[in-house]
Amino acid sequence: MIIVPGRAGKDLCDADLGVTRRDILRVGGSGLLGLGLGSMLELQAASARGAEVSRGPGWGRAKSIIMVYLQGGPSHLDLWDPKDNVPDNVRSVFKPIDTKVPGVKFTEILPKLSQVTDKLTLIRSMSYTPNGLFNHTAAIYQMMTGYTTDKVSPSGQLEPPNAKDFPNFGSQIIRLRPQDVPMLPFVMLPRPLQESNVVGKGGTAGFLGKAFDPYTLFPDGDDMDMAKMDRIKVDDLKLRPEVFAVRLQRRAKLREAFNAGMRDIDQAVADLKLNEYYDRALSLIVSGRAREAFDLQAESAETRDLYGRNTFGQSCLLARRLVEAGTKVVEVIWPKVANSDNHSWDHHSDLTNRMRDRSGPMLDQGLSGLLTDMDRRGLLDETLVVLLSEHGRTPKLSLGNGGGRDHWSRCYSVVMAGGGIARGQVVGQSDRIASDPAERPVSPKDILATIYHLLGIDPQTMLADVQGRPIPLIPNGEVIPEALA
Repeated sequence: MIIVPGRAGKDLCDADLGVTRRDILRVGGSGLLGLGLGSMLELQAASARGAEVSRGPGWGRAKSIIMVYLQGGPSHLDLWDPKDNVPDNVRSVFKPIDTKVPGVKFTEILPKLSQVTDKLTLIRSMSYTPNGLFNHTAAIYQMMTGYTTDKVSPSGQLEPPNAKDFPNFGSQIIRLRPQDVPMLPFVMLPRPLQESNVVGKGGTAGFLGKAFDPYTLFPDGDDMDMAKMDRIKVDDLKLRPEVFAVRLQRRAKLREAFNAGMRDIDQAVADLKLNEYYDRALSLIVSGRAREAFDLQAESAETRDLYGRNTFGQSCLLARRLVEAGTKVVEVIWPKVANSDNHSWDHHSDLTNRMRDRSGPMLDQGLSGLLTDMDRRGLLDETLVVLLSEHGRTPKLSLGNGGGRDHWSRCYSVVMAGGGIARGQVVGQSDRIASDPAERPVSPKDILATIYHLLGIDPQTMLADVQGRPIPLIPNGEVIPEALA
């Protein structure tokens, strides 16, 4: 059940956004099914009025975005930035291989992805300085919001999510570019962002209000359950057994008749277009469009195999189905808590075995399958795909216990494709041992600014924070022109 309390954030350019909202709106599983969703849609659309203006190359090319987030922080040296002629404690244990782009090498961990590099841009000079002692939670927050947090504990972890947090970029997108089809606007799957017991930090709408929170699809089963995507439940989007579509539509007509007798109220809320938002919510529930998008069984065995029969691969497939059905933002979170073992990317030790046998093959098949499938369906042109993490790993490799690398934010890599991104390009370079950018450093704020630009949103759009102070959508972030088609 989605619970939407409070009032939305306000944009300085939109005087109408200070309207008091209902204290609590509930979507799904109640007698008000559809009405609450309509209010949520109305809240989202109210923040995004204004004329469209062309802002240069790539502006507005993307209609949707799939963010693939590798929480835990993979080693760039062992995936897509291998180095030759370096000391043994720097060189990857995995052999470099050629890719589809001449002169660009990956490691043998990514044989499938190496054959689709002509569909993507690789940024090899991602770099930033963390706020506080550098652990996953603070870094995730910066990556997802564009802002650093004021409260970092000595361990580098943050307090749980709260209503004062800066909003996740997906929440900002659906606020400024609301849905025009009856579909869930923002979906996060198959697990939350997490380090230890801090769950969901950087993944909420924060001070914008819960109207802009993602729909979270976290199937039952732990992180080692690779078949849990086959047990997806979307009860929020089902009509109760005793409520048929015709009956719900009759209820809508009754509402119209009731409203007809409330002329003064109608005039007072005319600008809010309540009937429009109620109709959109009703359409979403009755049509079953969202429910059908979640049905992975509708895909052929060949397509499901293309992505890989595991949690990550099937999550990427579901992301494609969601944007195909009209979802604007999908965040695919790597299906293992950030600081953990097995197929987590937090490779402080046993890097060789874990990356070769677990995390590497899942990433290779899932991401290459996503790019291949979306391209052949014609979806990649208008869908931005971004793969990133909160940091990379140290150049220095510990040689015992299967090898390991520690956290490193001074240099790592990001993959971008589709939605106005150039194909077959490399932006920036790391130095001889991949320790620092040798040219064209790129910050997390630049990545987010580029995402907003491609979605047709000015990165310098002003909004009001939780105290009503004016702040930019992304402070000091700049669009990356070399990455644009």
